[in-house]
Amino acid sequence: MALLGILSNLLPKADKIIDEVITSKEEALKLRNEMRQIVSEEQALIEQEVTKRWQADMTSDSWLSKNVRPLILIWLVVSTTLLIFIDAGAINFIVDDKWVDLLQIVLITCIGAYFGSRGLEKIKNK
Repeated sequence: MALLGILSNLLPKADKIIDEVITSKEEALKLRNEMRQIVSEEQALIEQEVTKRWQADMTSDSWLSKNVRPLILIWLVVSTTLLIFIDAGAINFIVDDKWVDLLQIVLITCIGAYFGSRGLEKIKNK
């Protein structure tokens, strides 16, 4: 998923390079549109591959491979809830901000991927 962030961060930089190298507005616009289309196609391909991987997990005979994502999601939600209570002062324990930030990013990513992909699968199956 980090690749998606990298690709989206490259577009503004590429726009600047296009402006410096290409003098015709029509050529620059055409190149920008082509680059955005390439990035969109790559993002769709990445999402398809993730979906295929998850479908392969679900057809596996292993209990762990079928339940690893829900278990991780449960663990992250419980960990976040504990950190909220720790931060509120219910437990006298100090947690560095870097760990809170890391947990927040991982939790948002997992919830978005898990529930977002489940919603897309249901829409596709209709």
